[in-house]
Amino acid sequence: MKVREVIAFKNYFEDFLKDQPQKVQDKIFKIIEAIETLERVPSNYLKHLVGTEGLYEARIQLGSNIWRVFCFFDGERLVVLMNGFQKKTQKTPKNEIEKASKIMIEYYEQKSKRNGN
Repeated sequence: MKVREVIAFKNYFEDFLKDQPQKVQDKIFKIIEAIETLERVPSNYLKHLVGTEGLYEARIQLGSNIWRVFCFFDGERLVVLMNGFQKKTQKTPKNEIEKASKIMIEYYEQKSKRNGN
């Protein structure tokens, strides 16, 4: 049973996903399923990015390779997926965080236009 709904905003997530090998795609879908169905998602699957306004990263690991998919909560039960990348350094690259922040702003701007605000 789903406790959350996970959606992708525009084509950012799909563009990232289709560039990944099938095994990585399968692992990403497993993490998304965990986010949708687990009341308390373990932090090794979904973690808030310290120092950001509401940005989270879905964490995917396969062997020694690591990927991240940025997302955020819109309300209590809606998780919005954004851009992803393969992580090659210890710290999350600043340009990836900035890109995710801009996408989140774009999402809320479009949402307010749809709602007529």
